[in-house]
Amino acid sequence: MAGERIGILGGTFDPVHTGHLTAAVNVRFELSLDRVLLVVANQPWQKIGARPVTPAADRLALVEAAVEGCEGLAASAMEIERGGISYTADTVAELQAAEPSAELFLVIGADVAPALSSWARLEEVRRAVTLVIVNRPGTRVIAPGQHDLLAGWRTRFVEIPALEISSTDLRDRVATGRPLDFLVPPAAIRVIRQRNLYRGPR
Repeated sequence: MAGERIGILGGTFDPVHTGHLTAAVNVRFELSLDRVLLVVANQPWQKIGARPVTPAADRLALVEAAVEGCEGLAASAMEIERGGISYTADTVAELQAAEPSAELFLVIGADVAPALSSWARLEEVRRAVTLVIVNRPGTRVIAPGQHDLLAGWRTRFVEIPALEISSTDLRDRVATGRPLDFLVPPAAIRVIRQRNLYRGPR
């Protein structure tokens, strides 16, 4: 008996925004996935030393609020519960162990694809998942000279609406009192206000 088709959309989600949800719902629809997990990083290895990251519990609360009532989307705390630095290879291995019959789809943005070679234990990830690359209309997914970038991967491409939303800009908006409406889901905005997030200098 075939298992579930599960999407994995990992991120810092600092904060989560409508672009994340747009990617998740479109991938779920286009690939007929049973669910998409928004996996909240505990300590994102790409951002260590780059800037202060909001505590994981706060970021998880934002994602939980954002996906509430969204069919087929779920917040995942597995990387937070595992602790330490978050690596996709560990998350994929944990999902495989928990649901060995599931088919896994790793969702990334087209901007992330050129950096895949820097990932830890990349071959493990490549064997375990179908790579789903989301891109905006008219975006070149693979630049000239990078055609071998996805060699060996099972790949799918999903075009999503062009929403230019930056978490950096959202944090600055909160700090300067500008509105988040229609950029961040209303329930997540309430969590930002309740927890007084992003008020300090960014």
